[in-house]
Amino acid sequence: MKKTVLVTGSSRGIGRAIALKYAEHGYNVVINCARSTDRLEQAKKEAEALGAACLAVQADVGIWEDCVRLFAQIQEHFGDLDILVNNAGISWIGLLQDMDVSQWNTLIASNLSSVFHCCKLAVPGMVKKQSGRIVNISSVWGVCGASCEAAYSASKGGVGALTQALAKELAPSGIQVNAIACGAIDTEMNGFLSAEEEEALLDEIPAGRMGRPEEVADVVFAMTGSPDYLTGQILRLDGGWI
Repeated sequence: MKKTVLVTGSSRGIGRAIALKYAEHGYNVVINCARSTDRLEQAKKEAEALGAACLAVQADVGIWEDCVRLFAQIQEHFGDLDILVNNAGISWIGLLQDMDVSQWNTLIASNLSSVFHCCKLAVPGMVKKQSGRIVNISSVWGVCGASCEAAYSASKGGVGALTQALAKELAPSGIQVNAIACGAIDTEMNGFLSAEEEEALLDEIPAGRMGRPEEVADVVFAMTGSPDYLTGQILRLDGGWI
């Protein structure tokens, strides 16, 4: 039977690239977004053009009730998940003292609580099958922190700790849990950079360029195809930056 993968936050950027990677390889693909429904439908068409069965659901995975609804639809269409890729997330740039409580809560819900929500709902089916793969898309700022991105760094640091702890819980059930700590990837999230700022950033990266969403997708796909014994790892994909 075909395996099923859920990639959260998959209407664009890294999530879209990951979803299309699995579609190329014949997986049942589930994609979602909180708001960009037009882009979500376009991604669905692209996945189906590659021959994959694709379920597209508008749902904010930072909201528990939305996740319950998302997983009910997954169960109805495909059954239990084989692979979960927690990619959904947002950024916030500015001094911590200028961030209000609602902005903090929204960011933490989108970046960290979403991972908890989806893992909580996906894990029982994986435990039942005694197999499964979870990959959490994190950031190098979760490893070392970034000035003016304290909340984002905290959320991604939480993703890393959750990854390592959950890997220990689930290893006896044959379930692999890893994270990829991305560096500067060429997506809309980095679109706020001016030409001068981008040039300065590239000067800091030994590879001399940003990463591509397709490169993240390649690593995710390879990681979920690796042995169970590779678990609890946070792999930096940053061109040697950090």
